[in-house]
Amino acid sequence: MPASPASSPTAYERYRPWQRLVETGFWVGTILVNAVANSITVLMDARRSGLDTADWEPAVWEGSSALLWLVIVPCVVWFTRRVPFQWDGLRRYLALHLAASVLVCLVHVGGMVGLRVLAYRVMGGTYVFGDWPVELGYEYLKDVRSYAGMVLAIEVYRLALRRLQGEASLLAAPDEGPPLESVERPERFLVRKLGRDFLVAANDIEWLQAAGNYVNLRVRGHDYPLRSTIAGIEARLDPARFARVHRSYIVNLDRIVSIEPLDTGDARLHLADGSTLPCSRRYRADLKERV
Repeated sequence: MPASPASSPTAYERYRPWQRLVETGFWVGTILVNAVANSITVLMDARRSGLDTADWEPAVWEGSSALLWLVIVPCVVWFTRRVPFQWDGLRRYLALHLAASVLVCLVHVGGMVGLRVLAYRVMGGTYVFGDWPVELGYEYLKDVRSYAGMVLAIEVYRLALRRLQGEASLLAAPDEGPPLESVERPERFLVRKLGRDFLVAANDIEWLQAAGNYVNLRVRGHDYPLRSTIAGIEARLDPARFARVHRSYIVNLDRIVSIEPLDTGDARLHLADGSTLPCSRRYRADLKERV
């Protein structure tokens, strides 16, 4: 088993500069292509059925729906960060997302109906949504599937990113016999990346940053997410080696080069690799004593 990951830029790090563009392009492209395709098929069906449907009407129907989905997608992405998938909390996860799907449907339907009313007025017509309870139930059956598809796509994408980036975990106790090192105060972490396992020494961690239900371990310029809270991993680290400096950061004391005081009472930490970390006033006095 290799001692540590390679220090050269990884595929994940090469992807990072393009990540926001790719993610935005995926959702915009998917929603708009779907809207155009639906507009064409709806118009074709109307022509086949002999309905008196103007050419612009399907475009308004599908375009209004697409615009609302473009507004909703960032909210769904944010919500999935707040409520990440966990097997041990599956019931809570499903209940929260079921409630969110109802809210998403109300926003989606209410917004697209409003846009359609405005569009029809501009075109000199009147838009009639129909019987609200019946139509809202019909729209929810469609929206809940769209919402579930979005959540599934987001979770699968994040899982793929974690596999590409490399995901850290604590070493478990052996099935038989005593552990070779303390499990409660780990000296090494296991990093799994693209099907390969690496051991990372705790002392090689430069700092740790909270990221939702994960804590990113910074090791030689690379970040490896560990499923834990910042408080949970703080209790497992050697207090003689690591110190909490911010509600979102823990730093390796050996990596600190200098502490720059700020007028606000906070401080800025300068590390050996040239990076900087914030240090809040709550932790500043204790850090100065320890350094």
